Amino acid sequence: MDRRSFLQGGILAGGALFGIDGLVSRSSLAKTHLDRGVANEQGGYGELKPRNAKNTGERLLTLPDGFEYNVFGKTGDKMADGRLTPAAHDGMAAFGVDGKIRLVRNHEVRPKKGELGKAIGDRRNSYDMTAGGGTTTLIVDPASRELIKDFVSLSGTIVNCAGGPTPWGTWITCEETTAGPIPGQVYHKDSDVAKFDKDHGYNFEVSVLSDGTTKAVPLKEMGRFVHEAVAVDPLTGIVYQTEDIGTAGFYRYIPNKPTKLAAGGKLQMMKVKGKDGLDTRKNMTVGEVHRCEWVDIKDVDPSSATTKPLAVFEQGKAQGGAIFGRLEGCWYGHGHIYLNSTDGGNAKKGQIWRYTSKGDGGELVLLFESPSADVLDAPDNICVSPRGGLAICEDGGGTQFVRGLTPDGRIFSFAQNIMNDSEFAGSCFSPDGQTMFVNIQTPGLTLAIWGPWERGGL
Repeated sequence: MDRRSFLQGGILAGGALFGIDGLVSRSSLAKTHLDRGVANEQGGYGELKPRNAKNTGERLLTLPDGFEYNVFGKTGDKMADGRLTPAAHDGMAAFGVDGKIRLVRNHEVRPKKGELGKAIGDRRNSYDMTAGGGTTTLIVDPASRELIKDFVSLSGTIVNCAGGPTPWGTWITCEETTAGPIPGQVYHKDSDVAKFDKDHGYNFEVSVLSDGTTKAVPLKEMGRFVHEAVAVDPLTGIVYQTEDIGTAGFYRYIPNKPTKLAAGGKLQMMKVKGKDGLDTRKNMTVGEVHRCEWVDIKDVDPSSATTKPLAVFEQGKAQGGAIFGRLEGCWYGHGHIYLNSTDGGNAKKGQIWRYTSKGDGGELVLLFESPSADVLDAPDNICVSPRGGLAICEDGGGTQFVRGLTPDGRIFSFAQNIMNDSEFAGSCFSPDGQTMFVNIQTPGLTLAIWGPWERGGL
């Protein structure tokens, strides 16, 4: 798509317009697989075997026969703007601009105990010079899958975990913490302690067309909480948001002006009709439809959030809002919003949910629940593939996989990290659907994977 068409019509990240409706219609099939207690490999691509990167020769992954990959964008590599690539690669999306692929990639950087960070970009455009997270943009050749150029595109934020693409050509990056200027505050969910110059816990918007560092403007009316990911419904402009904390809410932001998120809007939290305070973390039934409504959050930017990360959640809970376990990945596909609960379910190994906007509140359905780590271990980032399946990044213990979930509810293994035990993150597809991009968070690198996608569920 050329630049003029992009600006006039907008573009979605690869795969964002496609969905997996069959997951609900065949939910009984998914439940059968759960009852067996093992991963059903039907729908996959066959045995995973160690493979060397085509461009460097490094052996980092196992993949099915016929698949290849390149590696680039490593932590510490010098970028085109002269800066060094930051660490902690996380959420990401792929966009098509001027015949090239642009990846906007998060860096979940957090300072060490008792230390402050340092902004990765310039002072003029950074939000907080004591904050070392943000985003980088990578321009990739779609034919060679090689890196052409990379640079800092957002600076002065922290713990940029996931986010989501918008239909109007931006990436929303989310801060997974409510840290701020108060000394001694417990930093996110770890033991780190830090004091920053400014409040954190916001979303920021990054233009995919930017060729340098975007001015960092916090989208405060979208809420100050422990953000994880977002997904935009292109028909309404409503932005759905997940919260990564033990007792989490599922939120939506209704902008006053669609596509203009900074112009303000209304923040709401999901509630299940007739079931005030429904705890979805256990004893849920695959395929059961829950009718939803939404309750207003009045104080979207509470000053107490620095020391009370649940300050927004508690407002929704008091009105009967539903409770989830650590909501992480979130992606739009074919009229639905898909989201993960990393530690939800009776086995505490993860749940895959689907929300559909309809009527006055919409419907929520549990699509899949992991019975054990062997099937699915702590699902984190997700995306919908152009062919209709879900690509799921694990963030559990030990060996890490990218799993696939087919339209009829079958789960399979697609890729394994054989470099270390670090999580996969940022799965997304190129606009033409031929390349999957994914990160390994530590030591920090980006992979481009391609092959015979038509043979399986992705």
